[in-house]
Amino acid sequence: MELTNLPKISSPLPWHRREWEHLQEQIARGQLPHALLLVGEQYTGKSQLALALSRLLLCAHAGTSFNCGHCQACELSGSGSHGDFRWVEPGEGSRVIKIEQIRDLVRFSNKTAGFGLRKVIVLAPADRMNVNAFNALLKSLEEPAKDTYLILVCHRIHGVPATIRSRCQILRLGTPYADACLEWLDITTGNREQSQRLLTLANELPLLAQQLHFTGESEKFAARCLALRAVLEGEMPVLHAVALWSEEDVGTFLEQLVVVLQRLMRAISLEWLRSNPGRKVFQLLDEIVRLQQGVSTGANPSKQLLIEALLSKLRRELGTTSLGDNIQAYSGGDAYE
Repeated sequence: MELTNLPKISSPLPWHRREWEHLQEQIARGQLPHALLLVGEQYTGKSQLALALSRLLLCAHAGTSFNCGHCQACELSGSGSHGDFRWVEPGEGSRVIKIEQIRDLVRFSNKTAGFGLRKVIVLAPADRMNVNAFNALLKSLEEPAKDTYLILVCHRIHGVPATIRSRCQILRLGTPYADACLEWLDITTGNREQSQRLLTLANELPLLAQQLHFTGESEKFAARCLALRAVLEGEMPVLHAVALWSEEDVGTFLEQLVVVLQRLMRAISLEWLRSNPGRKVFQLLDEIVRLQQGVSTGANPSKQLLIEALLSKLRRELGTTSLGDNIQAYSGGDAYE
């Protein structure tokens, strides 16, 4: 996340209003935990919630709904130069938060706040650390520094070890309501029909829909979704589909495959999900999530071989031999056309 030239006031996205009110109540009662774990699907705005909370904690005018935007602390946090604030994410060219970064924030947490009353650290995403980095973080959680708040942002809660989870208060963020997402997307697109198309294509993930709009990648994304359906139906050779991801990295492919499989699971009946082919969808999704965890913590598999292997398994396990003529209906193909 870009932390320079921020707007004067940072607020959470509209669908996180209830969670935001809960956090405000905790602050007002002096009960905000020193370690908070925000858990939810990717592309739903968890980092924006973490940023809004961080800037509120650093603001000199406590008790307001958001950071005031006018005090010196808000000016510093908005420009990325607040000395009591650390935002830790994978460095340039890396997919993981490294142990050196964690050791640096541990040293930071042990210092006295230099500007205000509190220090704030955000780890985003927290599930992109290896075992050594998690172990280095554990000591800070076991012996929290005074007036220091640690906010962990997490896409996959089981990517964070139980030793870390047990020392954090977990706040689970649900999938946003479509109406709230559409109203928010309308501000970007200026067109409800376009907002609806993008949100459907993005499997109801609003920030992914916004990203597709800004990058102009919606047609390419739709083509890949159609290609996956064609692979399932036996209408496209696996190698032809692999070529569609030639310009993307492994992580992007895995993310898009998860989006398509989750959409498939939402579109089909509960009875089918309980069937043998339905269980295979869950198994394949679990396998992809494990691969995502490996890639996010530094694994570097051959992109060509991995994509080819997964698409071949997708066809073998879930293709026409398993689902027959119903696969197009189950995959919700019309949304991509």
